[in-house]
Amino acid sequence: MSGSITDLTNDLIASYAKVGGINHLDGGNLPSKFAIASITTDLLRLLLPGFFDKKPIQTAELKVEISMLMDRVSGLIEDEITKSFEYKPPSGDSTKPRQMARNVTADFLGSLPTIRERLRTDVEAAYAGDPAALSHEEIVVAYPFIETIAVQRMAHQLYVHDVALIPRIMGEWAHGRTGIDLHPGAVIGSHFFIDHGTGTVVGETTRIGDHVKIYHGVTLGAKTTSRVEELSGTKRHPTIEDNVTIYPGATILGGETIIGANSTIGGNVFLIQSVPANSLVTAEDVRVNVMNKADHYEI
Repeated sequence: MSGSITDLTNDLIASYAKVGGINHLDGGNLPSKFAIASITTDLLRLLLPGFFDKKPIQTAELKVEISMLMDRVSGLIEDEITKSFEYKPPSGDSTKPRQMARNVTADFLGSLPTIRERLRTDVEAAYAGDPAALSHEEIVVAYPFIETIAVQRMAHQLYVHDVALIPRIMGEWAHGRTGIDLHPGAVIGSHFFIDHGTGTVVGETTRIGDHVKIYHGVTLGAKTTSRVEELSGTKRHPTIEDNVTIYPGATILGGETIIGANSTIGGNVFLIQSVPANSLVTAEDVRVNVMNKADHYEI
C-alpha cells in the first residue's frame, strides 16, 4: 500500500471539504439504513410469524415471542422516526420530535393487524393467479412480490404520517432484494398481485384499485421529470381501476391517465392517455419514429 495511513486519511478528509453535497457532517443524526433494514426484517416477522424466523414458533409461545419482538421493534423504530422528525418535521406541527415519533410509532404498530388483512388478500390473489403456485405457504416464503408488497404497505403508513426518509429506505431495501420498485406513496387496493415482478416500477402518486394483476417489467410512471419543482406534490402517475391486468413490458404514464375497470393492457404497450372500462389495448403495429425533443408522442 503506497502512502501512510496519515497521508491517506488527510487526502480523504481534504476531499470532504472539496467535494460537498455527499457529506452529512455537523448535522443531525439521520435514520440509519442498516437499522431500518434490521427493523424491517423484524416487522416482517410480526406480520408473517413463522416465515422469517430461524426456528418454529408454537402457538403456546406466541404471545411471549410477539410481545418481546414488539417491545424491541417499538423502541428501535421510535428512535429512527425521532431522527426523521428532527431532520424534517411535518409542516405546521410544533410537537417535539420524540413525542411525535412516539405517537406515530403507536399508530403504525397499531395498523399491523389491518395490513395483515390486506396482505392476506394479496396472497389469495397470487395463489388464484398463478397455476404454478403449490400453496399459500410457498407464495409467502418464496414469492418476492409478497415481501415487497408487505414492506410497501407498512412504509405507506409511515408515508401518510409525513415521516421523511424511512419509507423510502424501507422501499429501496425491498427493491434491492426483489427487483420490484413500489413507491411507499402509491395507494394500492386489495387482492393485488405482481407475477414474476422483476423490473416493475410503481410511482409515488399511482392509484391502484382492487383485484389488479401486473406482470414483470411494467412501469406506472410520470410523463416527464424535467420540471421537478413544478411536478413535486402533484398527481403525476396513472390511476388503475379495479380488475385490470397489465402484461409484461407495458408502460403507462401520466397523472391524468386512467385505465378503466376490467381492462387488459397487452405486453409492450405504451400509453399516455386514458382508456375506457372493458378495453383491450394491444401493441399490434411496431413503428420507429425519429422525433425532435420538442415533438410529442400520440397514441
